[in-house]
Amino acid sequence: MEILPSSSRVPGALMAGLGILAATTAWASEPRPGEFVERHGDEIVVCGQLVHTGAPVVLWMDPCGYDAYRVERRFAPLEKSSWKATVEDSAALSSPNRYGMRTAGLAPDVVERVRGGGWDLATLQEVVDQFVLHYDVCGTSRRCFTVLHDRRGLSVHFLLDVDGTVYQTLDLKERAWHATVSNTRSVGVEIANIGAYPPGRSAPLEKWYVHGDDGEPRLRLPAPASELGIRTPGFVGRPVRGPIEGVVQGRELRQYDLTAEQYDSLTKLTATLCIIFPKIRCDYPRDDQGQLVREKLPDPILRQYQGILGHYHVQSNKVDPGPAFQWDRVIDGAKEIIRPRS
Repeated sequence: MEILPSSSRVPGALMAGLGILAATTAWASEPRPGEFVERHGDEIVVCGQLVHTGAPVVLWMDPCGYDAYRVERRFAPLEKSSWKATVEDSAALSSPNRYGMRTAGLAPDVVERVRGGGWDLATLQEVVDQFVLHYDVCGTSRRCFTVLHDRRGLSVHFLLDVDGTVYQTLDLKERAWHATVSNTRSVGVEIANIGAYPPGRSAPLEKWYVHGDDGEPRLRLPAPASELGIRTPGFVGRPVRGPIEGVVQGRELRQYDLTAEQYDSLTKLTATLCIIFPKIRCDYPRDDQGQLVREKLPDPILRQYQGILGHYHVQSNKVDPGPAFQWDRVIDGAKEIIRPRS
């Protein structure tokens, strides 16, 4: 291999020639007007910018994506999907928007600057400091989007399906409606999982899960995976554990765990968000002994909290992501991804 001598020993004419070559090479590699920019399929959108996650991601702009910007209902018949028809069917919906602006704590001049969509990453990084985890009690992401968008007029930034596919429905600059007082400062994800129930009243679990001949649980989907919007052909969902019993909000609950595919994608998404938003500390709420808090945080603590938390940390009437959720698996995995490589 020939090593180019240092610039101090290179004749000026040769340096000039190298400069022309470099400029020509750079020009040749620049995209030309009309060229399409390749997307790899693992990117999320933050302030209009694509950010890699390492997980499979479907954007609201993609075919078969879930678009929370749309006014019409996604899964109603086309002739009944308009906002006018939606209001006629559901008086509970009061606005065609399922999201809003992140305005809390912003100076009036900043609100004026961003209200037209002009968020820059530095401003958003000052605002977002929480990542809220939900389970959807719907079982699949398509069903979840139908309930949130078409029926309840709510939204969330991400849906995480049983096969590990991440659906992004809004740019993270938007204020999604998913976690009451934390909406303006948080990013939210709805994890496809039928939920947690008191022992003895867990009929949904018996409907959605079955144990095979090997004794291991698997998802019993109510229809073929393709009809439910699950992107992995022939997908067979297997919860990592279950059923698991534990206490959340002082209530004894029973739940099947997430799938391995969901944990993998959620870990990568968590790491990505903690890198993008430095105020989201890669940890969960802990008590004085360093153990997971399993109830709503007192309001003064919630106001100060920066990091990853469950829906039940925000609202006392919620128990998601439930007793089976493995917090350390996600947090430790995300920290490993974040850790600088030597």
